[in-house]
Amino acid sequence: MPQPFELPQFYVPYPARLNPHLAGAREHSKAWARRMRMIEGSDIWDEHDFDSHDYALLCAYTHPDCTGPQLDLVTDWYVWVFFFDDHFLDIFKRTHDTAGAKAYLERLRAFMPVDPTTPIPAPTNQVEEGLADLWARTVPSMSQDWRERFAESTQALLEESLWELANINEGRVANPVEYIEMRRKVGGAPWSANLVEYAAGAEVPAVIAASRPMRVLKDTFADGVHLRNDLFSYQREVENEGENANAILVFEKFLGCTTQEAADAVNELLTSRLHQFEHTTFTELPPLFVEHGLDPQSCIDVMAYVKGLQDWQSGGHEWHMRSSRYMNGAGATGDSAGGLGTPTVTGVLAGPQGMGTSAARILPGLVAGLNSGLRGFTHVPFQPVEPYDIPDFYLPFAPRLNRHLDTSRENVVEWAARMGITGEGIWDERALRGFDLPLCAAGIAPDVSLEQLDVASGWLTWGTYGDDYYPIVFGRSLDQVGAKAYTERLKTLMPVDGEAAPVPTDALERALADLWARTAGPMPPASRLRFRRTIEEMMDSWLWELANMALNRIPDPVDYIEMRRRTFGSDLTKSLSRLSHGEVVPDQAYSSRAVQAMENSAADFGWMINDVFSYRKEIEVEGELHNLLLVVRDFFGCDFDQALVIVNDLMTSRMREFERVVAVELPAMYEDLDLAPAAREALDGYAVALGDWNAAILKWHQDCRRYADPEPLVPFPWQVARGPAGSAGRAGPAGPVGSAAVRVPAEASTLPRVRYGPRGLGTSAARVAGLRAGVAVR
Repeated sequence: MPQPFELPQFYVPYPARLNPHLAGAREHSKAWARRMRMIEGSDIWDEHDFDSHDYALLCAYTHPDCTGPQLDLVTDWYVWVFFFDDHFLDIFKRTHDTAGAKAYLERLRAFMPVDPTTPIPAPTNQVEEGLADLWARTVPSMSQDWRERFAESTQALLEESLWELANINEGRVANPVEYIEMRRKVGGAPWSANLVEYAAGAEVPAVIAASRPMRVLKDTFADGVHLRNDLFSYQREVENEGENANAILVFEKFLGCTTQEAADAVNELLTSRLHQFEHTTFTELPPLFVEHGLDPQSCIDVMAYVKGLQDWQSGGHEWHMRSSRYMNGAGATGDSAGGLGTPTVTGVLAGPQGMGTSAARILPGLVAGLNSGLRGFTHVPFQPVEPYDIPDFYLPFAPRLNRHLDTSRENVVEWAARMGITGEGIWDERALRGFDLPLCAAGIAPDVSLEQLDVASGWLTWGTYGDDYYPIVFGRSLDQVGAKAYTERLKTLMPVDGEAAPVPTDALERALADLWARTAGPMPPASRLRFRRTIEEMMDSWLWELANMALNRIPDPVDYIEMRRRTFGSDLTKSLSRLSHGEVVPDQAYSSRAVQAMENSAADFGWMINDVFSYRKEIEVEGELHNLLLVVRDFFGCDFDQALVIVNDLMTSRMREFERVVAVELPAMYEDLDLAPAAREALDGYAVALGDWNAAILKWHQDCRRYADPEPLVPFPWQVARGPAGSAGRAGPAGPVGSAAVRVPAEASTLPRVRYGPRGLGTSAARVAGLRAGVAVR
């Protein structure tokens, strides 16, 4: 069968190295697989299958420095997980047996007790028997914290197979954002990252395990592993097995492009994720070590873990180039017994192939990644933006407004003046009234009392003011140290259990202290702590934006999407919505795939509305880097109109996912967890609230005066005329700039601004053909 596309030139900056204990691992793993009845008698693999896949080679490449016994155990784990994948495909995916799959996966939980003394049931199949054996051999040497993390990632790896099965049953291909999120779980790379800790003999300290840098390292590692696997496995999975969980297929369907173009785009995303891994290692780990006061040995352990992830990327690539399990030419040209054939890779820079030549292929990989690695740092800020129309967003919800809106508008103006928000020179009353944040709150919470609406309006005002405050006060001076210190002080204004808080000294502090007392005061301590963490994550995301500004770095697309939910305050709004649920909804329901998918798809639609409306304000007026349209332009190398079509299509796919989750997955989760009627009613109401939230956000953007004809809140020096007020351009806002005026280029002052109106139903689809003809997918 001919290959459906040519493999792209991969970014592989480090040479793969081979563990000297390979031969012993091959012998051991085959004996273990036979003992677990995975080869003879399973009807899944025969000896030829096992030999040609060569999982010992995978582990010898991905863990080049571990001991022989460690390599044996790690190899057994990979034999088990690949057997599980093929066994699940044969028994449940091909038969579409969802009910049987759920029961099968639920039973596997019992074979992973965090406490090794907990008894387990008698195994009834090869997967259970293998898991019981491996768990008993692995967990005694690891801490309880690691056991909990490893059990969680193993369970996610197993259970999210149901997501793949559901999509196969429905003939549904996921949208790109959903796919990346779910592939991390079902693809197993986070599980592999836990095994790296074991093989490297270096556990990640519990105090930083959940931090952003460690999460990003694991996520970028996972995305790199999975996207690479999708490139090699497309033919096997999509053409031979009927799978639809593959990034190339996702890009094909979403962009409407050829398989080759989709493969090139997936490789570009893979390269971007690897650059994010490197960026996080060098820029975020050192401050993390200092912040938590890690001792030298703990720092060494973390870097050994990072090196282990790095080795896995290079070794995993080398194995994919050799294993007959995948599309690489090995099956036709190599040693079928060992899977060591020379792969077919096209391109003049492909370089030498064969055992021991990986180091010689570093240069082509570096060349392949150089363009995308440097491109994100070359953006020229303050570029003029041509007028553009807002698309007809697909949003099946109409806004409803709270009857107390007019009163709340006046209340928030009075409150902001009392807090000092309109007196510090960044906002004045005219700006605050034009922003009309109570309008957004009135749509988000259409049925609450005036007092509750005032609190919601206050949080939106505080968050928006903070979002403006940080770039002006800290971004222009590149004062990241000052911003970090200020953020840590803000956190102390949110006491959880009666601890002393400092006296607020400025508007942002006073407003936060006031809102915290009114909102969190009545909460029980556990809820108060969860609420505080949500606000802390939003403030930390402002520091992330400042770090990118200091480097003039356009974010990686995946990192941007995931962080944008925090910078936009989506998690804060979500947390406020959950407050009304009391204790009727169990944590297990909140952590379910259905609720998380519902929340994330709704959140993404909301902040994408903001990015479309605010593009000119952010790019031309403020010199910003954090806008999805800019991120898409940078990633695809396309123009603004093409980027707008892509973003609008992504918004539509996220909203349709939201509808599907509410209609299909939420009721199924209710049944799986046997939720009480009160919990079901609360979550049904939550789904309605998220629809209200998006309708409110759209109406607010259409009606407020924050984006239609924006001016800099506090002009940059080159935007200020030093003569009398009004001598050039339009008058600037009152405050630090005194009577200076905002300088507007003559040619810019005659341009019409963003035309806020429909393009006409269906016109977005009519422009897709131009996009698909013009996007230069690299």
